[in-house]
Amino acid sequence: MIVGDEPRSWLEESKTPAKKAAVKGKAAAPDAPTQPVQLPGDLEGLRNWLLTSDAIGAPESGRLDTIGDPASGLMILVDMPDRGDAEAGQLLSGDTGLLFDRMLAAIGRDRASTYIATLSPARITGGAIDENSLEGLARIARHHVSLAQPERLLVMGDAPSRVFCGSSLNESRGSQYNFNHDGGTVSVTATFHPRFLLQQPRLKAQSWKDLQMMTEGMTA
Repeated sequence: MIVGDEPRSWLEESKTPAKKAAVKGKAAAPDAPTQPVQLPGDLEGLRNWLLTSDAIGAPESGRLDTIGDPASGLMILVDMPDRGDAEAGQLLSGDTGLLFDRMLAAIGRDRASTYIATLSPARITGGAIDENSLEGLARIARHHVSLAQPERLLVMGDAPSRVFCGSSLNESRGSQYNFNHDGGTVSVTATFHPRFLLQQPRLKAQSWKDLQMMTEGMTA
């Protein structure tokens, strides 16, 4: 109020008590730091945790398990399930999945001879991972790769590229990166997600170059 019944000094400091007052005779205790979630130490345990934990920044419904063989030597990481994957009961279904299968066939692989995982086990509302969610999912994904210990890691799309290459997909393509973890080092290659290639078919030739670069020297 500009006008009041009682006179007051407008220049006097407020005497309102602090929001967190110290207990008499003791200093106020600082807020306890948030402890990171303890992740399972084995691959099977992590996969089960991804499907059930409420500590993941992803919807609890519609979560999908990984696909393929962790011992195959090739791990492929995408951002999240596509629209329709939950109903189909598997990752990379529909037209996106058909193109993905053709990409695998072009390098002599199929779903059984690769290990396919996601940053988020469920599709996030809006179809995009924001920066706050990406930080937590990145920690889980790095742990996931360290447990799977693939020879090569293929990241498809912008979010996985930022996690394992340190920059956007456009900046990461054309080079190979090394991801160091407790179990060793993984060679990382970035390329387009099949869903994006369906929207931009002219980029398929560039994606083929990425796949060729990745497979150089890779054991089948």
